[in-house]
Amino acid sequence: MAYSHVRLRKFNTAKTYPEQKLDNDLSMSVRAGNFVFLRGQVGQALDGSNVGTGDAAAQTEQAMKNVKQLLEEQGAKLADICKIVVYLTDPRYREAVYKVVGKWLKGVYPVSTGLVIQALARPEWVVEVDVIAVIPERRLKSLPEPAEHLQWKDTADAADKKSSKKPKRKKAK
Repeated sequence: MAYSHVRLRKFNTAKTYPEQKLDNDLSMSVRAGNFVFLRGQVGQALDGSNVGTGDAAAQTEQAMKNVKQLLEEQGAKLADICKIVVYLTDPRYREAVYKVVGKWLKGVYPVSTGLVIQALARPEWVVEVDVIAVIPERRLKSLPEPAEHLQWKDTADAADKKSSKKPKRKKAK
């Protein structure tokens, strides 16, 4: 594949968080070489609907479903996860959350960090799961291009092209 970065499910925070004055271009997942980075996943389906309001286990289940789908869209698998970070808004959710995560990652053995934080981006979210995966080299060469409906081709190297158009400054002597 000729693209150095594959950015899938692009969105702008102006649409995602209309009540806030934000305007950031982001992606749900980015593959850079054989690394796959996911946006933190919460109790929200990929269509934007909230799942499990007030239920940490249900939110974690949805987050892990999202993780699996986003990884697969990038050509990765749950077994490729190397690092997971779990953010909780209440330490009492820990057992319920980690039972769900453990079910999804049985036999994977990633490194894991768990943090209790004051809040997440929306008050109804009580858990967020952040994942980094690495696709083994032997599978990397045979990965198909992502599905066209994920609209990924136009931004593959746009940032590099944009920055190369800026005039170069002369060095001071």
